[in-house]
Amino acid sequence: MGSLESEKTVTGYAARDSSGHLSPYTYTLRNKGPEDVIVRVIYCGICHSDLVQMHNEMGMSNYPMVPGHEVVGVVTEIGSEVKKFKVGEHVGVGCIVGSCRSCSNCNGSMEQYCSKRIWTYNDMNHDGTPTQGGFASSMVVDQMFVVRIPENLPLEQAAPLLCAGVTVYSPMKHFGMTEPGKKCGILGLGGVGHMGVKIAKAFGLHVTVISSSDKKKEEALEVLGADAYLVSKDAEKMQEAAESLDYIMDTIPVAHPLEPYLALLKTNGKLVMLGVVPEPLHFVTPLLILGRRSIAGSFIGSMEETQETLDFCAEKKVSSMIEVVGLDYINTAMERLVKNDVRYRFVVDVARSNLDK
Repeated sequence: MGSLESEKTVTGYAARDSSGHLSPYTYTLRNKGPEDVIVRVIYCGICHSDLVQMHNEMGMSNYPMVPGHEVVGVVTEIGSEVKKFKVGEHVGVGCIVGSCRSCSNCNGSMEQYCSKRIWTYNDMNHDGTPTQGGFASSMVVDQMFVVRIPENLPLEQAAPLLCAGVTVYSPMKHFGMTEPGKKCGILGLGGVGHMGVKIAKAFGLHVTVISSSDKKKEEALEVLGADAYLVSKDAEKMQEAAESLDYIMDTIPVAHPLEPYLALLKTNGKLVMLGVVPEPLHFVTPLLILGRRSIAGSFIGSMEETQETLDFCAEKKVSSMIEVVGLDYINTAMERLVKNDVRYRFVVDVARSNLDK
């Protein structure tokens, strides 16, 4: 994977411990290999899972850690065997930057399920160096794990699609949630949930947003384009909506009951879990077996699906609702994300921060 060329020193914003506080950190990129692309980072989205890793909520964090896995940038150098990209092209990097390439998942274009996948940050490269993410000036990434940004897709809009976007696009394609007129519920209206509404509508689905309060109702219906809004704490309305949905995409990243939402599904309905919840969830089996309902899970998407997501959103003019901030604001943005105080995705303007100067 390495080469004899000189090492490159870059600056990023790293967490040093589980406090999660991010501050400037200078480190050395791994050497560029023949199939590697060097990307100068322009934008990077902030994902809730960044908080999980920064604060060591899964007990697997390694520090110093430069987060960020919704990376958009420009190619500045390519290895001798790179055929997919040219210097000057705009590209994206998502949640993973490596896999074994030989297992059944890799051979089936499902490298996100490879047991030896390499995370974009908080992991180790094949050469033993730590992976660091997109809150940094540059990255070195294998061309297989880089995607092309369509020319008509604004770069800042592309960033959330590399995680939040493909996280909803992949299960919709896999589970057949693409038939116009079918009824889809979106549980939780955050970064992933709002992309779920937008992409589901682009597929022609009837979309119901399900939330714990009505504070996002007007925005869900009038801005995001949802067809209906259901408050989960309103027992009467939940009862009226029983057995009305074909699918529910559950984007909630914290512990929550499943029974109220399983009851909303028609016979053969599917509840697809997308949120990373680090504790057990509970339900009673009659809600499944008496309606032949199913609970499934889905994790981001393959590299092929990631490219499809970008192309689909560019073609359908699907945009995400974002708030662009600088790296000097990143700790405040993280604090606001903890409070769910963002509509609906922070995107960091990394290039504007001039990290290497």
